[in-house]
Amino acid sequence: MSLSARDQLCALIKYGGGSSAENPEMLLYGVFSDWFMSVAKPPVSLSGCRIAGLLAEEALGAAMFSALKSDSYVELSQYRDQHFRGNRDDQERLLKQSCTLYVGNLSFYTTEEQIYELFSKSGDVKKIVMGLDKVKKTACGFCFVEYYTRADTEQAMRFINGTRLDDRIIRTDWDAGFKEGRQYGRGRSGGQVRLRFLSSSFVF
Repeated sequence: MSLSARDQLCALIKYGGGSSAENPEMLLYGVFSDWFMSVAKPPVSLSGCRIAGLLAEEALGAAMFSALKSDSYVELSQYRDQHFRGNRDDQERLLKQSCTLYVGNLSFYTTEEQIYELFSKSGDVKKIVMGLDKVKKTACGFCFVEYYTRADTEQAMRFINGTRLDDRIIRTDWDAGFKEGRQYGRGRSGGQVRLRFLSSSFVF
C-alpha cells in the first residue's frame, strides 16, 4: 500500500536516518529557512531534502484540488433578471440547473446561422432565439442559446464567453430559461438596455 505525501513526511520526521532525525525541529527549521528566508542555516541532510520535496508535493496537490473544485468560468454571476417571475430562491435553483445562456454584445448584423456555428462547437444546440427590437422587429444585439445538456452549456461558458464574433467580444451568462416575450428589447426605443457588468459593457 502506497503512502500519501503526508504519511511519508511524518515517517521521515519520526524514523529518518542521520543525526538530523534525532532533532526533527532543527531539520524542519533548516528546510523552511532555506525556502522562505534565503539565509544561510545549518546544513540540511538528505532526509531534509526529501521532506522539502514532500512538502512541495502536498502543497501542489492541495492547490490543484482546490482549482478543480472551483470553476470560475461556470459560476453564477452577480446579475439577476429583474423581470423574473418568482422569488430569488426559485431563480437561483433554475440558474444552477439551466441549459440556457443569455448572449449579449452581439453585432446587429450577426445571423442566427453564425451563432449556431459558433455555439455548436461546445455541444448540440437545441434552440436559438434572436433578440429583436420590439418596435422595428430587427436584431438588437442579444440572443438566447439553449443546449440539450447542462454539461454542454458549461462548455460554452468556459470556451465561448469573451470570444470574438463579427468583430465584437460577445458575453455569455446563465439564464433561468427563455419565456415568450423575452426576445424583445426592454429599452424605451425598443432596443436592448446596456448595463455596466463588472468591468465590461454587457447588454441585457
